[in-house]
Amino acid sequence: AARALSFKTAFGKSTVPKVSQSFCNNSRALCVSAKADSGNVLPIDLRGKRAFVAGVADDQGFGWAISKALTQAGAEVILGTWVPALNIFETSLRRGKFDESRVLSDGSLMEFAKVYAMDAVYDSPEDVPESVKTNKRYAANSEFTVSEVAAKVKEDFGSIDIVVHSLANGPEVAKPLLETSRGGYLAAVSASTYSFVSMVQRFAPIMNEGGSFISLTYLAGERVVPGYGGGMSSAKAALESDTKVLAWEAGRKHNVRVNTISAGPLGSRAAKAIGFIDDMIQYSGKCSPLSQRELQAEEVGNVATFLCSPLASAVTGTCLYVDHGLHIMGLGVDSPIFADKIKN
Repeated sequence: AARALSFKTAFGKSTVPKVSQSFCNNSRALCVSAKADSGNVLPIDLRGKRAFVAGVADDQGFGWAISKALTQAGAEVILGTWVPALNIFETSLRRGKFDESRVLSDGSLMEFAKVYAMDAVYDSPEDVPESVKTNKRYAANSEFTVSEVAAKVKEDFGSIDIVVHSLANGPEVAKPLLETSRGGYLAAVSASTYSFVSMVQRFAPIMNEGGSFISLTYLAGERVVPGYGGGMSSAKAALESDTKVLAWEAGRKHNVRVNTISAGPLGSRAAKAIGFIDDMIQYSGKCSPLSQRELQAEEVGNVATFLCSPLASAVTGTCLYVDHGLHIMGLGVDSPIFADKIKN
C-alpha cells in the first residue's frame, strides 16, 4: 500500500503540488475529484483494508455513502443488513436499481464482498425470542446476531480493519419523552446505542491493530431538539459517552480507535420516520454558518473515510461534527427578531 504521508521537501520546506479539482453536483451526490498536476498529494489510501458496515438497507443514507467512500479509497466493503430489509435490498441490488448510485469516479460500480443478515438488537442466539425465530423473514436467515455475524466474518475473511455502525431505531421516536414508555425508551437505547457496544465487544478481537470503529450520532444528544423523542435523544447522548469509554478500553486492550460523527439532518428514508426531517433540513439551511445548500450524505462519507484512514491515526474518542456548523449556534437566526440584524 502507498505510504499514508508523502511530501517532497526542498531546503527544509514542504512543496505543495498544484491540484485541479472538478465538482459534479446532482440530486444525490456531491462528487469531488482531485488530480495532481505535479509532485505528490496527501492520499487516503485504504487498499488492502477491509470494512464491515452495519445498517445499509438502501442507497440513500449515510451507511451507503460511507460504504461508497471507503470503496473509492480502495477498501473492501462487507455489509450487515437488517434482516427484515435484506430481501428487498438484495433484490434491488441484483436488479440494478442502485446502479446509478454505485458509480465510482472511474466509471466502475461499487461492489460488496458479502452481505450478511444482521439484527444488532440481539447479541447471541439465546437472546432471540421464539416469536422472532419463527417469523418468516427471520426464519429464512440464520446466524444474524452480532456474535454470529462477527464469527462468520472471521471465518470468511479472517480479520477486519474498519467497522461502521450506521443503525438506529426508536419505536416511539414520534412521542415526547414525557409520553415515552419504559419499553420504548429501552428499545431505543438497545438498538441505537448498546448495539455499538456489542459490536465493539465482538469485532475488536478480530480487528487488526490500528483499526477503526465509527458510529453516527446527532445533535439531539447534547441539545434539545423538540420532536426527536422516544428516548432517541438519550440514546445519542449515551452513544457519545460510550464512544469515549470504548476509545479508552478498546484502545488499551486492542490498539484500535473509536470515534463518532455527529451528522446534520439528511432526508433519507430512515430519517423520514421521525416525521419532521424536512423541517430540520430547512432550519439547518437557515441557521447554519454554511447555509448555501443541504448537507450531502457523501460529505459524511468522506469524513468517515478520513477517520478510518492512517491520516487520523492519533484521533480517538472524538465526536466530529459534519453539519455545516449548526452545532456552534446558540440562537436560531431564522427568528423574526433577527430580520433587521442579519443581512444573509
